[in-house]
Amino acid sequence: MKKLLNDPAQAVDESVEGFGLAHADLVEVRTDPLFVVRRQRPPHGTVAVVSGGGAGHEPLHAGFVGEGMLDAAVPGAVFTSPTPDQVGAAFVAADAGGGVLAIVKNYTGDVLNFETAAELADAEGVTVRTVLVHDDVAVEDSLYTAGRRGVGGTVMVEKIAGAAAARGDDLDAVAALAERASAAVRSMGVALHAPTVPHVGRPSFDLADDEIEIGIGIHGEPGRHRIPMASADEITKMLVEPVADDLGLANGEKVLLFVNGMGGTPPSELYVVYRAARRLLEERGVTVERSLVGSYVTSLEMQGCSVTVMRLDDELTGLWDAPVHTPALRW
Repeated sequence: MKKLLNDPAQAVDESVEGFGLAHADLVEVRTDPLFVVRRQRPPHGTVAVVSGGGAGHEPLHAGFVGEGMLDAAVPGAVFTSPTPDQVGAAFVAADAGGGVLAIVKNYTGDVLNFETAAELADAEGVTVRTVLVHDDVAVEDSLYTAGRRGVGGTVMVEKIAGAAAARGDDLDAVAALAERASAAVRSMGVALHAPTVPHVGRPSFDLADDEIEIGIGIHGEPGRHRIPMASADEITKMLVEPVADDLGLANGEKVLLFVNGMGGTPPSELYVVYRAARRLLEERGVTVERSLVGSYVTSLEMQGCSVTVMRLDDELTGLWDAPVHTPALRW
């Protein structure tokens, strides 16, 4: 294993410190406990949107802190949920008087720790509502969750919720829109090579040179099944068809198509996958209205990608298009 690290035990702290220095115009890093918060506070009464989870998925979540998206993000250790005291402190720091919407990926540790943090925040007078993201169609249960995992669709839910909060919606309305976005999005991923957690020092699972893992999660979990290596078009079909079928996409519908890199896949390959995914959706009579291609929800240096599709309506499209200015996403 070769990584650009000092002490693996300090990797997250040093990474977050560097992130804060690089984007000091947008974010502020708090260290005791560790979380990231927007530097420019929203108007009083605005709903705050907060998310978080284990490190190793960068730019998720801290990279999406800023105008039009998240007000705070809480990083845990690599592939490990942040602690309740971290999350609770972030809730209190982000609150602008309109309450807090917590967007939580459906992993057992995240769900439990965010619930405890919400209780801590409530004791300090901060109202917290929670929306779960569970977009992974690959499995119903895994080592890390009860029910479907939260993966690439997290970006869509965070963007929609952040835009709703920025336009002045109240907490109930922001939560309802986040629920709509979560219900409208599905994902499926593939690994060509497993990630290596710094303090472990070896790949999370073993793949032969001629094997791939279909249906992987973002924490180094094995997937739905292991098959021989195939062409990009064949692999993309294995990802798109379960997603489209699960959404029940019909002729004439409009969607957002997101091809996400897992950390070790070059953009050129992601665009090959996007090309195939778009063609498959268009063959169903589905119109790709919006697109996103890049490494936004990673799994350290895992080679592979995921395909995410979100069903769009006019309101969701408008919220996706709304201005956003964060370190990792801006228009």
